[in-house]
Amino acid sequence: MGLGKYQEVWMMRRSKLEMYIDILKVLAHRGPLKLTHIMYKANVNCSVLKEYLDFLIKQNLVEERTIGKKRVVYAITPRGITVLKYFRELKQILPIIEEARNKAPVPY
Repeated sequence: MGLGKYQEVWMMRRSKLEMYIDILKVLAHRGPLKLTHIMYKANVNCSVLKEYLDFLIKQNLVEERTIGKKRVVYAITPRGITVLKYFRELKQILPIIEEARNKAPVPY
């Protein structure tokens, strides 16, 4: 028996951490972007994106810049780049840890 449509969607949902990382990746690769461009590239709806950008700004991972009189763009900070780098390194290490844990004898 297969999964229902809604179960498949639920299982594919990203965690907050994954969404934060996706936003940082978009800004790292594309440079400063307007809200709508981040929204489409990171596949996040507008209200959620605003909430997540506020968090990332408070953590000094993203900064808001005003260009001209009205245009607002968001850019990754040096600290954001460092966090992204550490996340990538951790992601490479985790499969090794998981593999070792699976091979370890189970204590009784």
